[in-house]
Amino acid sequence: MKTSLFRATMLALALSASAAAEAPQSDIADLTAFADAFDAAQIAQDRAALDRMVADDLVFIDGSGKRYGKAFFIEGWTGPDDDYDPVTLKDRAVLPLGRDTGLASAETILSGRAAGKPFRVRIRFTDIFRRHGDSWQASYIHVTRMPIDDE
Repeated sequence: MKTSLFRATMLALALSASAAAEAPQSDIADLTAFADAFDAAQIAQDRAALDRMVADDLVFIDGSGKRYGKAFFIEGWTGPDDDYDPVTLKDRAVLPLGRDTGLASAETILSGRAAGKPFRVRIRFTDIFRRHGDSWQASYIHVTRMPIDDE
């Protein structure tokens, strides 16, 4: 069983690497531009943009491992007593996985105020995007909380 899972994982990674290697630079630039706009919409708490940019069937796995959907994700970014500091992305990867699918992943420190109280967390996230017509939407988001190192 473990061998079959390992082989399937390695095949998926090889196919992904092949798709990325064959992707035109314009596809990578388009995917990167969408990922940037998606991150900016979250920090800006732009509910209208998030509603357009997030697929109705979103799967969102939060830092505790719980699964949620679109409404929960958007509510989490647009609370009336919340605001977010600008973020700097580290160790970012933007990877086309074919013509109509891609992912963006990075590590960041997310800080600001939630319900008026300061917070600071270190996360790694992976966003999977699908193209719908001529635009992208977030279809799957996975967040992992990480310990904050003394910087």
